[in-house]
Amino acid sequence: IQRSDTVRGFEYSKGKYVVIDEGDFDSVPLKTVRAIEIELFVEADRDAHGANFVRQAYYIEPEPVGRKAFYLLKSVLADEGLSAICKIVLKDREALASLNPYSKTMLLTTLYWPDEVRSVEDLDLPDEEFEFKPAEKKMAQLLVSAMKGEFEADSYKDEYREALMAVLEAKVSGQPAEQRATTSDEPTKITDLMKVLEASVAAARQSRTAAADPGPEKAAGRQKKPTPLAAGRKASRTKEAVPGSATATAKSEPKRQERRRKTA
Repeated sequence: IQRSDTVRGFEYSKGKYVVIDEGDFDSVPLKTVRAIEIELFVEADRDAHGANFVRQAYYIEPEPVGRKAFYLLKSVLADEGLSAICKIVLKDREALASLNPYSKTMLLTTLYWPDEVRSVEDLDLPDEEFEFKPAEKKMAQLLVSAMKGEFEADSYKDEYREALMAVLEAKVSGQPAEQRATTSDEPTKITDLMKVLEASVAAARQSRTAAADPGPEKAAGRQKKPTPLAAGRKASRTKEAVPGSATATAKSEPKRQERRRKTA
């Protein structure tokens, strides 16, 4: 079936659909279809709008006509340490989002709606509080301190994808793939927490020492490039960005979901 032979539809009852066309989307009576509608401002920290609600991020590229208002808002948000909570329609869906100053632009981070996020009450969690020995707490703090640093996205890579590609390439060429060492599905029991922590601290310190002295060849060739935080997609383009109502047209939207699903 060719894509041109397909239509979009909405299941309004079990097994019954209505065909939807662009005219239906254009007739939606919401300002957020063509605008970023700011709802309020909150403190710009991780818990201000809930890190568990974060869905996807987009760069905002203002049109020339709205750049002064856009950068005025960006400046005020940066000075006050605030995020703007707003609404915008992306891919025929209204999305809740936060707007934050980022580098030379602003970052629009879409958020899950409350009914899409699972409650922790659904999880099998212990009711009792764990008690830790002072030595265990101290060793854990040493481990955290040894591993503390700045997040640099370029330092990470998708090792699983690389390993999978190696398996596929070996399969295509008819060569036997390297076998993964078999491991038990049973969870590892920690018999001596202190020994585990001490080993982890030693490994972290050794790793940091090696990273601090990469050698002349690696040091000369290590030049980090800025990595966009737009989930591998281009930015949204804004036509006019003013406090309270910012006109915007999306250049790239998150993948459409026909049904809302719970996420953690």
